[in-house]
Amino acid sequence: QVQLVESGGGLVQAGGSLRLSCAASGRAFTFYAMGWFRQAPGKERELLAAISWNGGSTYYVDSVQGRFTISRDNVKNTVFLQMNSLKPEDTALYYCAAKRTYGLPTRGEYDYWGQGTQVTVSS
Repeated sequence: QVQLVESGGGLVQAGGSLRLSCAASGRAFTFYAMGWFRQAPGKERELLAAISWNGGSTYYVDSVQGRFTISRDNVKNTVFLQMNSLKPEDTALYYCAAKRTYGLPTRGEYDYWGQGTQVTVSS
């Protein structure tokens, strides 16, 4: 079992940056690939980025490629999402998720989810 708690969301102007964190508790964080998702009002939840158990592989959806960076610290049991050049369309509730695998899940097939942190980008 893994418990996930996101933090770092907030209100930022377009062009600004935010760094989201997701702290994991429970056992064997290194057994899990991690992902960041978001869901805007009236839209489906989408996977933005994923990272393998050791950080050796990453995935990004086209809309955030080059602007967002996913990373992890397996000593601190934390995964991060650095978001730069934010746009109003990035406004959403952002979630982290975990899947027990040594692969790199690039769909929604994650096992554990956090409660989310709100990101609002003003124009």
